[in-house]
Amino acid sequence: MNDSMPYQPTAEAANETGLSEAEICDGKVIIDKDVLMPAENPEETIRRILSTYELGAKLRQLRLRKKIALVDLGKHTGLSASMLSQLENGKLVPTLPTLARIAMVFDVGLEHFFSDKRTRRVFSIVRADERLRFPDRPDSPTPGYFFEVLTFGATERSISAYLAVFPLHETKEARPHFHNGSEFIYVLSGQLAINYQSEEHLLGPGDSVYFDASEPHSYTGRLESGTQAIVVTAQPRL
Repeated sequence: MNDSMPYQPTAEAANETGLSEAEICDGKVIIDKDVLMPAENPEETIRRILSTYELGAKLRQLRLRKKIALVDLGKHTGLSASMLSQLENGKLVPTLPTLARIAMVFDVGLEHFFSDKRTRRVFSIVRADERLRFPDRPDSPTPGYFFEVLTFGATERSISAYLAVFPLHETKEARPHFHNGSEFIYVLSGQLAINYQSEEHLLGPGDSVYFDASEPHSYTGRLESGTQAIVVTAQPRL
């Protein structure tokens, strides 16, 4: 699974999965509509990404620290108290000009709203109903596997994790691929055949494997009922 290639519910998501290539047209992943749920629209994606910075909470913290009421802050910024309240509660996504006006009032730079990532611990939950299902190749009538990205909500992550489903296939149908870093697979159910360095290995429920992913490898499900596994990829250490 290729960690450098298409995660996420949008074209951006597809570009992070690293499982295989996905066709992208006008910023959208072209995949059979019967396979996937509707992708996020651009506004939803932007809102989700910006929410990780907690802009509203930082705005409220600045205001309370200076002991300024919403009405008074509105007079200084030219923004209504109602709008400021919605910004603080995360109901509105501030534009850069809006943030700039607020930053000037509190005598801070724009980086104040985006620069504290290093002081915060990464904690990102992905709900089951938020995940999207992708085939390994959108142009294939019989995908080698399907995957759901389990880590798309985390920024600056050091690993990528997937829930993969492998339908029944013959070894000759598998498409070898490779990518930088390492890969770990844990089989949840079914039987998975992994071809690595021209040797085939069969894994059953509870079995796992860790390997150097820069070597060409491929996988195929061996049961008609399908095979399910957790796949984790990691970038090489610098």
